[in-house]
Amino acid sequence: MSSSNDLATEAMSHESLEKILKAMAGLKFGSVEITVHEGRMVQIERKEKVRLNINTHEPPIKNKV
Repeated sequence: MSSSNDLATEAMSHESLEKILKAMAGLKFGSVEITVHEGRMVQIERKEKVRLNINTHEPPIKNKV
């Protein structure tokens, strides 16, 4: 039989997993960083990189002064 503390840990784990999956949703290039303090997840940080296609035949953008 599970104690109430075990059930709270299990529920938090499910909630934490959902938050991690939400942070990863739609991410093509980048990273998801999880910060843990004293065994508990306290922060999720998402860093997204935008890749530019430099192999196009478009002329470079010139600044107008």
